[in-house]
Amino acid sequence: MIDLTTKYLGLELKNPLIASASPLSKDLAGVQKLQESGVAAVVLHSLFEEEIEHEQLRYDHFMNHGSESYAEATEYFLDALPIQDMQAEHYLEEIATIKKNISIPIIASLNGVSDGGWVHYAKKLQEAGADALELNITHIPCDPFKDASEVEDIYLNIVKHLREKISIPMNLKMNRYFSAPANIAKKFVAAGIDGLTLFDNPIEVDIDLENLLPIHKANITTTKDKSETLRWCAILYNKLNTSLCANTGIHSGLDVLKAIMSGADTVSFASTLLQNTERQTQNILKEMEEWMLEHEYHSTDQMRGSISLDHTSKPELFERNSYRNALQSFRR
Repeated sequence: MIDLTTKYLGLELKNPLIASASPLSKDLAGVQKLQESGVAAVVLHSLFEEEIEHEQLRYDHFMNHGSESYAEATEYFLDALPIQDMQAEHYLEEIATIKKNISIPIIASLNGVSDGGWVHYAKKLQEAGADALELNITHIPCDPFKDASEVEDIYLNIVKHLREKISIPMNLKMNRYFSAPANIAKKFVAAGIDGLTLFDNPIEVDIDLENLLPIHKANITTTKDKSETLRWCAILYNKLNTSLCANTGIHSGLDVLKAIMSGADTVSFASTLLQNTERQTQNILKEMEEWMLEHEYHSTDQMRGSISLDHTSKPELFERNSYRNALQSFRR
């Protein structure tokens, strides 16, 4: 009997597979399909800072616009400012509804970049029933006068303020562009992060030469994109008191096994589900179990971190030698 159970963010999961935020997790029907496919947890589609702030501004305007007028005039408010696309309130309703109908853990997702009023919304997500919160901070530092410490502070301040608002586990979907990823990961954990997802998958940038316009679109990964994910899971394994989730480039059962051997507790994936439907989850689980049976592994715990840098006293020297050997081998 193969034991695929694992623990992530303090949650007991039946296997390491987490469906990451995508259009597949935008409503109850989608989450039900994901649960039936065999995933152990689902990250709901992201709620953006701009949606929350926009809704708050509309609400403030609705409550205060014309307040200097006579009381009898308040009846025109609804006509003057129709409330549309209340995304933030819908998100809370979705969480409550999904929790009533789903047995696996549900992770809410907040996407923002400023230390603004949207941070207070995390408490509402907890009250609605979210088992955990995934934080996705996508800040592109375009100002050449802003140094690395200032960029780090943007992230850390948001994390600290969120930690003050909620008690449920909090996961950070980390990007790979920090100058010292291991150090900032340590700071995130100290600020209150319970888990790190490696890594955020940036949008694809291109240029339309016919219309002379920039192109920005979602970046669908391939299995070849997992290199940095494996590298940093291997580096951070057993170095921090936090859960690790491998995210980019997970497409097959073999990808999952490699991530676990590097040190990941779980994996999260969306691209292969969007390309192959939710049924791909069953293919991944089957491939994992077949490989583990053939190689006499009884559990994922047995292999976790077995090929990580925790087994060397000089990880930086190991990385340098690996780099040199790879280049020399290629030249030959």
